[in-house]
Amino acid sequence: MDGSQMPMFAFAASYPDCPASRPVDTSIEAAERIEERAPDIRDRALSIIRSAGVMGATADEVAERLHLTVLSVRPRISELKKMGLICDSEVRRTNRSGRRAAVMVAVR
Repeated sequence: MDGSQMPMFAFAASYPDCPASRPVDTSIEAAERIEERAPDIRDRALSIIRSAGVMGATADEVAERLHLTVLSVRPRISELKKMGLICDSEVRRTNRSGRRAAVMVAVR
């Protein structure tokens, strides 16, 4: 399969329970490296979002509370959203980079 025929993401059979990757060696390697830790990070992120109640939390805020990089937290937020455990509150707050970020709230 040449590059034009490759899917944009190589989803694991059990996504969002397992991290997805782009069909690039570095992306695949990153997904494999985080796979073992992803469930714990998701659980901890969900706990933070739930505890925030209606105020919710952005990925940056969750990352800060977990003392992790947003690069390891943001995909877990996407997975939680795909699982239907959190949703976009449609509220936006400025993140560390000065851009507007979605505030996520727990669904159940």
